[in-house]
Amino acid sequence: MSSSPSSLHLAVALDGAGWHPAAWRESAARPGELLTAAYWTDLVTEAERGLLDFVTIEDALGLQSSSPTGPDDRTDQVRGRLDAVLIAARVAPLTRHIGVVPTVVATHTEPFHLSKAIATLDYVSTGRAGLRVQVTARQNEAAHFGRRTFPPIRVDRPEEFNTPAVQAVLADAFDEAADYVEVVRRLWDSWEDVAEIRDAATGRFIDRDKLHYIDFEGGHFSVKGPSITPRPPQGQPIVSALAHATLAYRLVARAADIGYVTAHDAGQARAVVEELRAEQSAAGRAGETLHIFGDLVVFLDDDPTEAADRRERLDDAAGYPYTGDAPIFTGTPAQLADLLQELQSSGLTGFRLRPAVAGHDLPAITRGLVPELQRRDAFRRGYEARTLRGLLGLARPANRYATA
Repeated sequence: MSSSPSSLHLAVALDGAGWHPAAWRESAARPGELLTAAYWTDLVTEAERGLLDFVTIEDALGLQSSSPTGPDDRTDQVRGRLDAVLIAARVAPLTRHIGVVPTVVATHTEPFHLSKAIATLDYVSTGRAGLRVQVTARQNEAAHFGRRTFPPIRVDRPEEFNTPAVQAVLADAFDEAADYVEVVRRLWDSWEDVAEIRDAATGRFIDRDKLHYIDFEGGHFSVKGPSITPRPPQGQPIVSALAHATLAYRLVARAADIGYVTAHDAGQARAVVEELRAEQSAAGRAGETLHIFGDLVVFLDDDPTEAADRRERLDDAAGYPYTGDAPIFTGTPAQLADLLQELQSSGLTGFRLRPAVAGHDLPAITRGLVPELQRRDAFRRGYEARTLRGLLGLARPANRYATA
């Protein structure tokens, strides 16, 4: 069943018990199950029940923290997590339609390893894989690997954060991430689609002429290739990234299929979309589809007073008002639908919702918001494609190395 032309795309971002730091204390949170496969399977299955395009799964190379710059000493919040790519590989075969997009940190990891991990995820999901590429310049995370160092970067102090030295470090980290994605994409293409012959009669399993060296040489990586994993079912799984400012917008424009942005109103959304589209043109991708999703943390209840009270209760439990990087919505599914349609008119093509309490706000999205959007003819009533690229209206790309 097809969507209407006005339909928006919807994803959810899954992070532990939810995005509010006190979410684990709620009765719906299941804190004792956060490190079980069943917990994650239930969340992704619920998201699929709501016909969502995809889920993203948070990850990092350091423990969760209330500080934007490094670890903290709190023992009253969730600490510890499972590997996002492995969660995705576990839940993907238990779903049929929804995209599965784990977070991967480009800094400190190798694109060769990641390319085959996401290619494998695309196989086990039969074409529903993606990745969310992330950059880190935290000193404590660099210390886990011991191969490089970063200066102290205080994002909470603009006078220190905006110095030329810090901005140069960040620019290099984002350039590295763009190269990382380019290597991953070339490795996905390093096997042609018809490279596997599998002909027992002639004894030929592969056609070696259809495997290609990528010979990537850049400032951060030197990768010969080819991959050891055949080209993924989608050809190119989806690449996405969260972007708050110009350096990250450029990464999205150069390397991604989806950018997540954190505009706080329609005017700001319009300005962000304009800047991202300009960067997309500057990157030579003006003719390509690049989705721009708005990120929102959501507290959803049928009564707006209940949502506000719940947020206040969680803030009291945490000991401070939760803010975060993205705007926070508190209210009813109908009120959220109004907001999403208003923001969509600013040029956003979809939204990634962050459930404040996964066990409460995810079902409120799938069973409250989605039916409301369907009543407005603003969201699909059935999955209309078998792959994540198909759900997002993206064609399967030609292989860059294949000869006519």
